[in-house]
Amino acid sequence: MREFTSALSKTAPTLGWIPKYSWIGLLRHRFERTTQSDPPFDAIHFPLQRGYATAPVRWLKPLSGAVATNMINQLSDPATSALVCTAPFYAPLAEEWPGPVVYYSTDLTAEYDGVDREQVRRLDSKLCARATVICPNSRRISDYYVHEAGCERSKITVIPNATRAANIREYLIETPDELPADLADLPRPIAGVIGNLAGNLDWVLLRETIRATPWLQWTMVGPTSMPIAAKTQSDARDEVMRMGRRVRFTGSKPYGQLQSYARAFDVAVLPYMRREPTYSGSSTRFYEHLAAIRPILATRGFEELLHKEPLLKLVDTPDELSGSLAALRQAGFRDGYERMRWVASHEGTWEVRSLTMQKALRAALSFTTCEQQQLC
Repeated sequence: MREFTSALSKTAPTLGWIPKYSWIGLLRHRFERTTQSDPPFDAIHFPLQRGYATAPVRWLKPLSGAVATNMINQLSDPATSALVCTAPFYAPLAEEWPGPVVYYSTDLTAEYDGVDREQVRRLDSKLCARATVICPNSRRISDYYVHEAGCERSKITVIPNATRAANIREYLIETPDELPADLADLPRPIAGVIGNLAGNLDWVLLRETIRATPWLQWTMVGPTSMPIAAKTQSDARDEVMRMGRRVRFTGSKPYGQLQSYARAFDVAVLPYMRREPTYSGSSTRFYEHLAAIRPILATRGFEELLHKEPLLKLVDTPDELSGSLAALRQAGFRDGYERMRWVASHEGTWEVRSLTMQKALRAALSFTTCEQQQLC
C-alpha cells in the first residue's frame, strides 16, 4: 500500500491515510500529518477504534461519522478528491464521501482467517455499488466481486502488484550481481527465497529439495517470527533453520535492500503453499525477481503465476524442483528468458500500476459526465 501510494504521489497530489488503532480510538480526534521517507509520501495518521467494523463498536461510533467528517475537513476540495479504499470495512466511509471512490483491493478478504465472510461480502457489495472504479490485483478477486458481490464487470480494472521503478535495470545483465556483504562468504551457486518466511511457504518442499541438492547453497531473506499453524510445516521450517552451513537465514531486511539480494542469486525460488487468501492474490515477490532478471522457479501457490510461463518455470514436487535446479546448473543458470524478463519488468512497476488506476478513473468519470449530459 505504501509503495502504491508513493507511486501515485509522483503524478497526482496524494495523501496516505494511516489508521492508529487503539482501544480508546473513539475518544481521540487528533489527526497527525507526517511525511514518510521510504517510500516518500505525505500521510495523515488518524485514530481508529479497534473492532470498528464489528458490533457493538460500529453502533456506538460509526466509521462514517466523525472519521469521515474529519477526513473531509482535511481537504480543500473534497468533491473532486478521489478516495482510494483498501479494505471492505471502509464501505461506510465510502458511502459518505462526496467525491469519486476507488476500491483498490490487494487481498481476497473474505478468505481471511477469523473474519465474518458474510459481513465482508455485504461490505464488498456496498463498496462495489459506491465505487467509481474497482481495482483488484488479480483475476480471481475480480471474479469474486462479479459473482459474489454483484459488481459490474465494466467497473473493474485488474491492477497486479509490482516493484519499484528504481529496481528495473537500465540494460540487460545475464549474470548475477556480487553478493551482499552478509553473504559474501558463501560459495556459488545460490538459490534464494525472499519474503515472510512463515505459513505461506511450503517448508516440506523446501526441506526435501535442500536435502536433494547438496551442491547448492540456500539463502532465506525475511522474518521467521510468525508461527505456522500446520505442525508438519512448522516442524519442517524448524529443521531447515537448524541445517546451517548450506542454509543461511539473513533475518528481515529493509524493503529497499531486497533487490540487491534478488540480483545476486543464481536462481530465485518461490515455494508458495496453495492456500487462501494467498492463492487469489498477486505475488509481489514475482515482480521483484522479474526485475532482477535471474531464473525463477515457482510452485502453483498463486493462480496469477499459472499464467506467467516462460518468465518463470512452474514446479509441484521436491523432485521437480531439484530436477529443475540441476538443469539450470548444467546451463550455467541461464534459461534463455533473461531478455524476456527484462522487457516485461518495465511494465511491472508501481508507477505503471498507479497510472493504470488514474487512467481507469479518468475514463469512468468522463463516461459518467457524458451520460449525465446525454451526449453519448
